[in-house]
This record gives sequence, structure tokens and C-alpha cells, in this order.
Amino acid sequence: MSGSSSAPAGRPAATRARTGEPIDRRLARAVQAVTGRSLGPYQTAIVRIGFSLTWLLYLLRELPHRHELYGPDGPWSWEMARRLLIDNHAFTALMWSDSRLWFELVYGLALLSAALLLVGWRTRAVSVVFMVGVLSLQNRSVFVGDGGDNVMHLMAIYLVLTRCGRVWSLDARRAAREARAARVGEPVRRDLVGPLLWTVLGGFLLAATWFSDVTGEWWLLVLLWVLWLGNALWWVVCRYAPGEPRTLLDSLAHLAHNGVLAVIMVEVCLIYATAGWYKIQGSRWQDGTALFYPLHLDYFSPWPAVSELLGASGVMVMLLTYGTVIVQVAFPFTLFNRKVKNVLLVAMMLEHAGIAVLLGLPVFSLAMISADAVFLPTAFLVALGARVARVGDRVLKRTPVKASPEPLPEQRRTGEEHGPRTLVG
Repeated sequence: MSGSSSAPAGRPAATRARTGEPIDRRLARAVQAVTGRSLGPYQTAIVRIGFSLTWLLYLLRELPHRHELYGPDGPWSWEMARRLLIDNHAFTALMWSDSRLWFELVYGLALLSAALLLVGWRTRAVSVVFMVGVLSLQNRSVFVGDGGDNVMHLMAIYLVLTRCGRVWSLDARRAAREARAARVGEPVRRDLVGPLLWTVLGGFLLAATWFSDVTGEWWLLVLLWVLWLGNALWWVVCRYAPGEPRTLLDSLAHLAHNGVLAVIMVEVCLIYATAGWYKIQGSRWQDGTALFYPLHLDYFSPWPAVSELLGASGVMVMLLTYGTVIVQVAFPFTLFNRKVKNVLLVAMMLEHAGIAVLLGLPVFSLAMISADAVFLPTAFLVALGARVARVGDRVLKRTPVKASPEPLPEQRRTGEEHGPRTLVG
């Protein structure tokens, strides 16, 4: 009996010692945790990949119909959009001109920025262009799209403030290459693309400020200027004062990243909590008609035979209806139980995959799955990245060079393997 009671004595003793620790020391440790490193590098990377891929696929799918959806040939004309934007003050660069050439340029930049953000090329600058493209097209025709547009709208803004290119990106490869060169004493090649890119963005900001009367959302212009000036300061400090000023800027960047990461997680929880509790209050989800009717509508039936088969089974309709409500209501309460959270996370992703297939809403489903990915475990994401890298090497028939290590170990060293576990870990 005494042996069994003394075995776990170390853990309560450590807990008591930490509980009795002065409040200022605990506060200092908490501040160090959020300013010392960027949490969830793999989670923010998968969110970046998911939303950029969703937006890219959507723009490619609607490429033949772009003029009717967002351009000069649409039923929602440029003049009608201008009148609405005067009232709601939404941001869109498409209001700067009603010419077809300007529309093609904005649409092309939106496509290009989505592709570049997907591969993680200059993510700090490209994420700004990505956000401008998303807001410009969505706010131009607010009556086009579905609920996934709201999630895309918010995440495009959040990604600007995260360090989402730390892993699984061309930026991570470049950083690893520069670190290897510094270790062996080789000169690091001067970066000319970055300053040039931010100079071009500075010209865009001047144009946006000039058209501020039709741009809308003054706070967005302020945010863009703060980002531009912050990156200019970052470049100056890295070049001329790489000591304590660089450490201070790193801490601010970590703080902004971790704060926005928390906002993303809260946003996902709010989406599911509000959706679930509203479903409970409505009779449509209590009697199953909320799922039964869409399965019998042609608009939501890309596979009529499958929809008819499911709709004809009262048991399946009941299970899917009540299962959806239970999962959405329960998910926010399971975040502190890792195993239950992961089970419900898989259930929600399968639910959205089913919505994409059965109801024909792929963009909405991909957007929600990308948002859910912020809660995926780090170990799973690292294993997934390693498997994808091996498959890519096998497909491209590349042989890893032993003298030059792959970038994945470099990326892993920037991860959370040696840090404390968190909600996203």
C-alpha cells in the first residue's frame, strides 16, 4: 500500500510547487510562452493550404463564368454594386474602375495569389494580395456564393497576421537553405525579390488610399499600412540592427500570430456552437425535415439516386439529423479532452465531405474542413507531411542526397516537438 501511494507522489508535489509559485513568475512564464515562439506552425500551414486551395479551385471552376458572376456582364451591375457599397462600406478594388481590363487584372491577381499562397512563396506579402483578391471579388457581388464565403472572408484576413509559412512552404525551404549556408560559413545571398515585392505593394496602397472614397472599410486601409510599415521596419532592423531590436520584433510577431491563432479556434467553435444551438431550437431539425427536404430538391441533388436512397430511409435521416446536431453542440466542450476532440473532429470532417458529395456544396465543405484543420494534432500533421514527401519523391523519381538533408527535419525543428502540448497539439 505504501509503495503504491509513493509512486505518484512526484506529480502532486510538482503540482503543489507550481501552485505555490509567485503570481509574477507564473505570469512571466505565460508571457514567455506566447512571445517566445509561434504556436501551431503545422496547423496554420494546413489552414493556409486548405483555404488557398479552396479559393484557387473555385476561381478556376468559375473562370468561364467570371464575367457573369463578378464582371461587367453580370446581372448585378457595377453601378448597383457601387450604390450598395456606399451604404455598407465594404472593401473591393473592383470599384476603382468599371473597365473589363481592370476586372481581368484583379481576377488574374486573385488566381495567382491563391496559387502562390498554396506553395508558400513569400507568404507575408502574398497573403495580403490573397486577402485583397478575396474581399474584392466577394464584396463586388455579395449575393453570389454560400455560407462558405463568410468563412473564407474571415480567414483571408486572419492569415495575413499569422506566420503560416514556417513549414510546408517555399519560404521554409529558403530559410533552411540560408541556415545551412550560415552554419558552413557560406555567404548568404542578398534577398532582392522581397523588397521589390513590398515596393510594388506600397504602390498599390497609395492607389488604395487615393481611391479611399470608393474603397470602403477605412480600418482595412489602416491595417494594410501598418503591415507595410511593419515589414519595412522588419527589413531595416534585420539588415542594420539584428540584435535586441530584431528580438523585440520577433516577440511582437509571435504575439500577433498566437493571438490570431486563438481567434481562429474561437471562430470555429462559435460557428459550430451557434449552428448547433439554433438547430436545437428549431422544429425542422427535431422532426428531420431539415435534411429530408434538401435531399428531394433538384438544386441540392447532384446524385439523385443516392439522395433518393438516403431520403427514403427514415432511420438514416434520423441518424444524420441528430448526429449533426450532437456533434456541433458537443465539439466546443471536447477541446480539453484530446481523444474525444479528435473523434468529433473526424466526424465533422466526414460530415462536410458528405455535404460536398450529397448536396453539391464543395466550396462550403472545403472551407469548413480547412477551418476544422486548425485542431488537428501536430503528430498527425508531421506524419502526414512526411508521407506526402515520400510519395512526392517516389512520383518524381528523386533520390534524396545524403550530404544535403531534406527540408523536413529543418521544419520539424521549428515545430512543437520540444515544447508543451497545446489545444492544437
